[in-house]
Amino acid sequence: MVLSMCCHAHLALAWTVNNFLMTGPKAFLTYAGSVQVGTQSGIHECKHQFAWERWNCPANTLQLSTHNGLRSATRQTSFVHGISAAGVMYTLTKNCSMGDFDNCGCDDSRIGQTGGRGWIWGGCSDNVAFGENISKQFVDALEGGQDSRAAINLHNNEAGRLAIKATMRRACKCHGVSGSCSIQTCWMQLADFREVGNYLKMKYEHAKKLEMDKKPTRSGNSADNRAAIALAFRSIARTELVYLEDSPDYCVKNRSLGFQGLEGRECLKGNKNMSLWERKSCRRLCYECGLKVVEKRIEVVSSCNCKFHWCCTVKCDKCTQVVTKYYCARKQGGRKPHNKAKRRNRAQRH
Repeated sequence: MVLSMCCHAHLALAWTVNNFLMTGPKAFLTYAGSVQVGTQSGIHECKHQFAWERWNCPANTLQLSTHNGLRSATRQTSFVHGISAAGVMYTLTKNCSMGDFDNCGCDDSRIGQTGGRGWIWGGCSDNVAFGENISKQFVDALEGGQDSRAAINLHNNEAGRLAIKATMRRACKCHGVSGSCSIQTCWMQLADFREVGNYLKMKYEHAKKLEMDKKPTRSGNSADNRAAIALAFRSIARTELVYLEDSPDYCVKNRSLGFQGLEGRECLKGNKNMSLWERKSCRRLCYECGLKVVEKRIEVVSSCNCKFHWCCTVKCDKCTQVVTKYYCARKQGGRKPHNKAKRRNRAQRH
C-alpha cells in the first residue's frame, strides 16, 4: 500500500498536533515542520525496507500514539517506532546544523582538540545532541501509558535515536604545504538516512522477544510493575529492538488489524539486476500464501529524448512503453497454503 503525499502529511500532522498538547505552542511552532518532514522520512524508509515482504508498512501501523490505535507490540511495530524516532531526530539534527533554527548550530564543543594521530577536531559536526533532545521531547511524549507496551515503545524509540549515532561517520579535510596533508581537521556527520534504515532493519531481524505482563498497570502496584519491567530489560542493550507479541499471519486479510492480505500485491520476477530477496518475492508473497501469480502487461508513459534549449528550458517527448508486471491472485477454489508453507509462515512470525 503506497500512501499519497496527502496521506503522508495527514499522518504527520496528526502526530504533531498530538504533540502540540504536550509540549506547548512555542516548541510546536519552532520544530513542527522538521518533525513533520522527519515523520515522512520514517514512513518512506519503512515502506522501502519492507516493500517486498508480507507486511509492507501499511498506513494503519503508522500512528505511534498508544492513546488510540497502535496497541500491539510486535516485531513490526518495533521497527515503526525505531525508524520514526530516527527520522525525526535526523531531520532536526540536519536542520540545526544548517542554521535553520535560531537557538542551535554546529556542534563545536571539540574544535581544536586532538582527535588522534595527525588530526584534530574542526569543521561543522552535526549537532546530534540537539536532535536527540528535541526528538525525545516530541516522540516520547506520545507514550503516556505505564504498562509494558509503553516501556517497549519507549525503548524502541531510543534504539532508533541511537541508530543515528551508530551510523555517523568521520569526515576530514587535509592541510599542509603543497597538499602534503601533514594535519587533518575532522568532524562527525550524519550518514545517508538509507544507512540508518538498513541498520535498523538488521536490528529488526534480530529483535528480542520479552516475556512480560501485557496488562495496564493497576492502582497500587506501580512499583511492582516498574520492577518487573526493569528486570525484563536488564539483559537487553539499549540499541536492540524488542517486542512482546508474535506477529499475526500476514498471508490473510485481517479486518481487526486493518491488514488487507496479499491478494493483489505486486511481486518481482526474472531480472538479473534484482537482489535474491527481490527475485524470491513471488514465492514469498504469493505461492507460500496459497496464491498464484498472474501476469499483466501495462502501458507506462514517461519522459524521453530530453533536450536542453538555450536558455533555459528542457523539452522532452512522451514515450509509451509496455511493461510486464506480476501480481498475487486467488487460486480457483481458494486453496490454503500447503503444510510446508504453513511451517515457513509460522517460522517467519516468531
